[in-house]
Formats: sequence, C-alpha cells, structure tokens
Amino acid sequence: MMAFLSSWYVLAAAFILDLIIGDPRRLPHPVRWMGSAITAFEPRFRKISGRLVISGALYAAFLIVGTWLLTFIAVTALGWIHPFLRYGLESVLIFYCLSARSLEDAAMDILDCLVSNKIDHARREVDLIGGRDVDQYNEEGIARATVETVAENLVDGFIAPLFFAAIGGAPLAMAYKMINTLDSMVGYKNAAYIQFGRASAIIDDIFNYIPARISTLIIALASQILAGTGARSLKTAIREGTHHSSPNAGYAEAAFAGALAVKLNGPNYYHGKLVDKPYIGIRFGKTLPGHIKKACDLMLLSSFLWLIFLLGGGAVLRFVF
Repeated sequence: MMAFLSSWYVLAAAFILDLIIGDPRRLPHPVRWMGSAITAFEPRFRKISGRLVISGALYAAFLIVGTWLLTFIAVTALGWIHPFLRYGLESVLIFYCLSARSLEDAAMDILDCLVSNKIDHARREVDLIGGRDVDQYNEEGIARATVETVAENLVDGFIAPLFFAAIGGAPLAMAYKMINTLDSMVGYKNAAYIQFGRASAIIDDIFNYIPARISTLIIALASQILAGTGARSLKTAIREGTHHSSPNAGYAEAAFAGALAVKLNGPNYYHGKLVDKPYIGIRFGKTLPGHIKKACDLMLLSSFLWLIFLLGGGAVLRFVF
C-alpha cells in the first residue's frame, strides 16, 4: 500500500518541477533523444518493406515499445537499489513529459512581442511552437494561433502525459511522449509521410481520444472559477469540438473558445499546403493579444485542477483498496 501511495507523490513532484524549472534547455532532455531516435531509425525502417504503411507501423511500434521497455528497466533497477531512487527517477522522467511552464513562457514571449510591436519576431515565435506558415499573419492571426497552441498543448503537454503517468507510471508516460513526438515529426499528410507516418498519426489519435474529451470538463471548471464562463465553455466544446481536421484537437480549442468568447481555428497553411479547417467559436469575436494571457491563466489552472483530480482519485482508490 505504501508503494501505491508514494506513486501518487511522484505526480505532484513532477508537477512542481515543471512549474519551477520549465524546459531545461541546458540539461539532457529525453524528448530530444526521442527526436534523434526518430530521425536515426527512419531510413532503416523504410527499407524493411515495399509497403511504407507496414514499414511505418513497425517503426512506430519499435520506438514506442522500446521507449516503454527502457524506462521500465531503468525505474525497476533503481527500485531494487532503493524505492526512493525509483520515485526520484520517475518524478524527473514524468516532469520531462510535462510542458505547462514552457508553454506559458513561449506564449507570454509572443505577447511581449505584440505589445512591443515586434510583429516579425512574434511570427517567428509562433512558427516555433505551432508548426504553421505564419508569414502573412497579422496581430489578430498571431494571437489566434497562440491561443490555439496553448489549448492544444494543454492536452498533449499536460493532461495526456499525466493521465498515462497515473495509469502506468513513468514508462507509460514516456511511451506516450514518444507517440506524441512521432506524430509531430512523421504524422504529416504529405507525400513523404502520408503512408509511412500513417500508423504514428493513428496511434496518437487513439491515445489522445480520452484525454482530449476529459480536458473539456477540466477547462470548463477552470473557466468557471476564473470568469464564470464554464457553461459556455462546455457547451461550445460539445457543439463544436468536432469542427477540426483532428479528431481530438478541436475539443480543447472549442472549450477555450467558449471560455474566452473568441473565434479560433479556420483555414490555415501548413508546410505550404492550405488546410481548410472550419472555424470554432464561430459566433464569437476576434482573438486579441490580451486573450493570450487569459489563455495561459486558463491553461495553468486547468493543469492544477487535473493534478488535484488525479491525486484525489488516488486517495479514494487507496481508501477503497
């Protein structure tokens, strides 16, 4: 029982580390190692089969299962030495999977650029966190893209990894992070990856299905606490969460759109290709720079509420079992 209880302490420790440290760019980072592995193994797996769909599926399975296995071996080995060493490693590894603090820092940097009228610099910052073509973005477009990114990455960068950490500890959290990194690197619908990256994209959709929908409830609660707009947030998420090319990303965006009363999504260029996405929050107004700070506040409170929910759920399970 003590081992189970301590595992929930790991989630709190990881959350605190994320808030204090953020993205430690000068320290070794497992996610960057994942990116290197994805790049290194791609050409090898492309040669395995004449059908790129099969090669890509084997590639994704190898990297995801390999990440889980390496993490499991590491935390188990330290656990044999001393339980606290295992908890320490798990806390650090789960912390590396979270990005609430770094997401806020990036969004607020963009806001500072807009306030200082450094539009070109703001465009470059949006390009770094959003992966879209921003050359023609004006102030409103930059603000909208930033709020969208904050909403989407609340799920990818906090709710989902903590969800899987609660279920399967650091090994499952790290496996999820590999899934998410694979999708961001090879899950494109372009000529190079439409076949090879299909499995990676589908696996990411599957693993984000539950966290994306849970996020609407957490965001609605946070928006109710901050501004009394929880009902509007939830209604917008239910009504317009499917108005997105992704089966999952639209839910958090719609919840944010309702909470902040802003219009998000819509047609955008990605890697030179126009993606004709519908608007979310169609009846609301434009996204302004001031909404970036509100989006960050909503994201941080949602993160905290999600942690409290998981810790409370762990306490209940401990009491029952």
